[in-house]
Amino acid sequence: MTEANEPGASALLDVFDQLALRPVRGEGATLFTASGERYLDFYGGHAVALLGYGHPALVAALDRQARTLFFQSNVVPLDVRERAAASLVRFGPPGLTRAFFVNSGAEANENALRIAFAASGRARVVAVEGAFHGRTAAAGAVTAGHERWYGFPSQPFAVSWVPFDDAAALAAAVTGDVAAVIVEPVQGVAGARALSRGFLAAARETATAAGALLVFDEVQCGMGRTGHPFAAQAHGILPDLLTTAKGLAGGFPAGAVLVGEGLAAGIRKGALGTTFGGGPLAMALVEAVIATIERDGLLERVRRLSARLQRECVTGPVTAVQGMGFLLGLRTAPPAKEVLARLRERRILAGGSADAHVVRLLPPLILEDAHVDELVAALKEMNG
Repeated sequence: MTEANEPGASALLDVFDQLALRPVRGEGATLFTASGERYLDFYGGHAVALLGYGHPALVAALDRQARTLFFQSNVVPLDVRERAAASLVRFGPPGLTRAFFVNSGAEANENALRIAFAASGRARVVAVEGAFHGRTAAAGAVTAGHERWYGFPSQPFAVSWVPFDDAAALAAAVTGDVAAVIVEPVQGVAGARALSRGFLAAARETATAAGALLVFDEVQCGMGRTGHPFAAQAHGILPDLLTTAKGLAGGFPAGAVLVGEGLAAGIRKGALGTTFGGGPLAMALVEAVIATIERDGLLERVRRLSARLQRECVTGPVTAVQGMGFLLGLRTAPPAKEVLARLRERRILAGGSADAHVVRLLPPLILEDAHVDELVAALKEMNG
């Protein structure tokens, strides 16, 4: 056994299954290894590399802010934080006018649930089977399959689960003791499963009738990944709270909770807190990400290339495509892990999911037609 202080031993806690791939550089939608191997990245580090790697607008924004003010906490107001919040609420669904910045998607969901409990005075949450909302205490309690890894001696509140896209079951579950209904409009980890507009509309109607709050977890599907700023806008449904993270700052740790004026008025000073959330480096990048999406017309690009992917990827081992925009699941006849391995042999990275027969695609919004061509050709070659 190699001791921790011996040459070549890792000081990292061994909790992740890792690929036999060590990238050292990224450019656009491409990763490079030390030996110069090129990998087309259709995974983006769990949907985080929203604008790919080394985007000049993000590099310039980070450099400029780092040279100006590297860090200050929320104890002082910052112009860059105010600008980022204004950009995000303008980009997001009309009616969600206030932002609280944090560091991650789990932290965003944790705070959204805290707000819902405080506002409602109730003690139960309704979640959808297959959901993944995070690994912290509250977010983990509403994450499917958490029994395998949760680790805490008890859950912090009661959770009722409803089947995927079952509006009737949802209506039966949402009663007068429910604080919040939390949904991912597109379930990422479950295999890019998109909830129907009918279910989401029913969630809105049911929550309102019961006096519960509706939370859209757009940590993975938000920030333009559906081809719209958020899935809430794609469906024309306004939640009470919306969470986002992943690509929010293009690869820098950042998350946010969006709420409307009514909820904001009831949140007292000191009710929420964070040390690093809203830091100037992340805020400069949030502002730059949104400006780039809008300036470069990336939402239209996502919609156009997503249509190509959904149409042309049904080839080789792929029998169907599900999801929205650039959060897509390729349903495969052989196990997904076999398809993923064969894609890596062709120097293409994609992701797995909780569904053993779904390959997940989470490419950057800067994806090009040539990249789609490369993926489709690789899938076609797997016929034999």
